[in-house]
Amino acid sequence: MTGDLSNLKKEFLKSGIVRDDLDSNPINQFSLWFSQAMEANIIEPSAMSLATADDVIGIRTVLLKSFDDRGFVFFTNYGSKKSRQIEKRPQAAILFPWLALERQVKIIGSVERITKLESLKYFTSRPKDSQLGAWASEQSSKISSRSVLIDQFTLMKKKFSKGEIPLPDFWGGYRVIPQSIEFWQGREKRLHDRFIYEYHNNRWDISRLSP
Repeated sequence: MTGDLSNLKKEFLKSGIVRDDLDSNPINQFSLWFSQAMEANIIEPSAMSLATADDVIGIRTVLLKSFDDRGFVFFTNYGSKKSRQIEKRPQAAILFPWLALERQVKIIGSVERITKLESLKYFTSRPKDSQLGAWASEQSSKISSRSVLIDQFTLMKKKFSKGEIPLPDFWGGYRVIPQSIEFWQGREKRLHDRFIYEYHNNRWDISRLSP
């Protein structure tokens, strides 16, 4: 079976962006677009593709849990494949594909662990089953069947049946500290609008890119 998609075309007809539309701070600009993505009822607007690499490249979808001028935070198992790649090469690229708005945001930067206190604050806010899931799953490891995972979850549920569920020492957050943030807006005739913020000498410089 083959799939020739050469005739699968769509014209981008939503309004574009110009330099004067952009906030001088890319975090403020991201916040505006993120709010608009939420207002548009996009499914999982916080879902982002996360690319990491060591000797090979890995990519997966994770959920953005917070952002501010320090960077963009997500949570994971510190023993997962993505974490092992980050520990070896603390750099990442993330992409928000808000296709319903004909937009995407691409962020490239360094990665660091957030503090244990920050991880604990988020962990305690999660539903109990999600907390148990963090304990039950040895993320990225091979298992013989789903029943193994269910059995482990049941075991953890019994183990922590009384009192608060503690934060696993193998689970927590990472922060992507942006070095560049690109905002892409689809335009007609494939003449898309692309603006990139790059951090140099303690300031953000903005440039328009050719599509």
